[in-house]
Formats: sequence, C-alpha cells, structure tokens
Amino acid sequence: MTETTTSTPHDAVFKTFMTHPETARDFLAIHLPASLRALCDLSTLQLESSSFIDEELKGTHSDVLWSVNTTQGKGYVYALVEHQSSAQKNMTFRLMYYAFSAMHRHLKNVDNQLPLVIPILFYHGERSPYPYSMRWWEAFSYPELAKQLYFEALPLVDITVLSDDEIATHRRMAVLEFLQKHIRRRDLLELTDALARLLAPGYTTQSQFDAMMSYIAQAGHSASLFVFFRRLARKVPQHKETLMTIAEWMEKEREKGIDFGRRLGMNKGRREGIKDGLRRGLDKGFDRGERNAKRQIARALLATGIDVAIIAKTTGLTVAEIEALA
Repeated sequence: MTETTTSTPHDAVFKTFMTHPETARDFLAIHLPASLRALCDLSTLQLESSSFIDEELKGTHSDVLWSVNTTQGKGYVYALVEHQSSAQKNMTFRLMYYAFSAMHRHLKNVDNQLPLVIPILFYHGERSPYPYSMRWWEAFSYPELAKQLYFEALPLVDITVLSDDEIATHRRMAVLEFLQKHIRRRDLLELTDALARLLAPGYTTQSQFDAMMSYIAQAGHSASLFVFFRRLARKVPQHKETLMTIAEWMEKEREKGIDFGRRLGMNKGRREGIKDGLRRGLDKGFDRGERNAKRQIARALLATGIDVAIIAKTTGLTVAEIEALA
C-alpha cells in the first residue's frame, strides 16, 4: 500500500496523463457513473496531494487524487483514481482505505463536512475481464453481514435513554453504565444505595473498583466526598477496608487544610484539591493502614512524573521511602 522509490513504466505513463487537468476532466466525464457525474462541477477540478500520513505506515500513497466542487452548493467531491496492471484480490479494501484517509485529511484541513470520495480502479492487466468483485463488502469472510454492518445504522449504546432498572440487569457492565449515566447530573451521595446494590453481586474486580473510585474523584461531585466513601463502605462490606481507608485519609487531610490541587499544579476549582489527591493516589487500591495507603499514593504519583519532594510533602513519607518504591 505504500509507494516505492521506483515506479513501473505503466505507473509512470498513467500518472503523466492523469495529473493533467484537461485529460483528467475527460476521463471523469467519460467514466464516472451518471449520477456522480451530475454532482461534480468538473470545471473546478484541482489536483490534490495523494500522500496520506498514517502512524503505522508513515506514508500511504494513492495514485491520483482530484477534488471538485459540487454542482449543488458548497461542498467537495474527491475522485481517487488507482492504477493497476495486475489483479489483486483485496483491491477494494485498499481503495476504501485510501478513501477514508482522504476523508480524514479533508476533515482536518478543509472543513468538518464529510466529503464524498469516489474510488476508481483503472485496470489493464493480463487477466480479462477484471476477475474480482468491485463491491468491497464481498471481500469479507461474511459478505452479507459486512454489507449489513457498513451500509446500515452502526450499533449504538445510548445509556442516557436506558432506565436504571434495565442497567441493573447488565451484570458486569451495570456499575460502569450507571456511573457514566449519572456522573454529570447527580450528587454522589444520591448514588450510594444504587451503587451498593450494583456492587453487591461481586462482579467488579479490584482493579475495576479502584478505577471506579478514581473516576468518581475526577468526574463526580458531592457536598462531602469523604462522607460518600464512608456511606458506601458501610453498604459494601467486600470493599469496606479500602473505602474506610480512603475516607479516613481524606478527612484527615481535609482537616489539615491541605490543598492538593495547588500543590500538584492542578486547575483551580477542584473541591479542596482532595479529589485530585485521590485520583493520583489510587494505584491498586488502599490496602491496610494509613502508612500503606500513603505508599500506594506515592507509587501512583511517581508513575505520573510528580517531583519526589512534592510527593514527600503530600504523603508525609521520606524521600528515601519514596525512592525505594520506584
């Protein structure tokens, strides 16, 4: 799919012709399907770069890419012409890959209106006629399913319209869906009972639970965050030790008036900065005791690149203790 440093004589002569505006105009006028031809104002034909930057491929090149304005108001259509002197089974996928690359570049550099890109294969190989289907979905292992997937509405999971009762039946996904449905709209204290019910079956792993607590601290809001953790601890015995350690630590730091937001250089407006301390502090959960919890916090802070001196002030651990965690 990438252009080589040399081209075949077939490629060279093709590009010489197809990069000439009048020649390309004749080609498109003759070979475009009538419905597409009617959409294109060929007097506005403009040659575009056919190199598409791709992180993996570093440079993907189609043969020729022309843009035209539409005949129906503002808009763009691209004609992507690919030359082949031999038949390739997955050529339709390659054409679609180029087409999506051209769309992506248009969205980045021109406007946010998704353009039509018309892939055209120019073939003059030894096998005649061209032996493969030009319906790109027929290259898939399950062509009918591929056609259904890519030419009908794509699957959508819209949790904003699901009831909480329905979400509660979703087993291992329930707690995530419930949180993300309500995180912007509800005080965390209002969610305590529902969260406890969703956690009760034990579907949530420890790492998922820790991630959830970090997410709550980052994106949630509450009149009293440590009260939320205390209430949840009473209702979720399997996570009681972790939740109580978090709540006790947060309450102590709140009483000290420590503003983690300023100390860690976070944006203003974070409630008392403690949310951010918790967000960065949760690594694999708070284990046993305040000292162990502080080690967990320090380890997580180290992973984010926070200065050791700041971590020492934040956690109360010594520099040597923190460096030993690295």
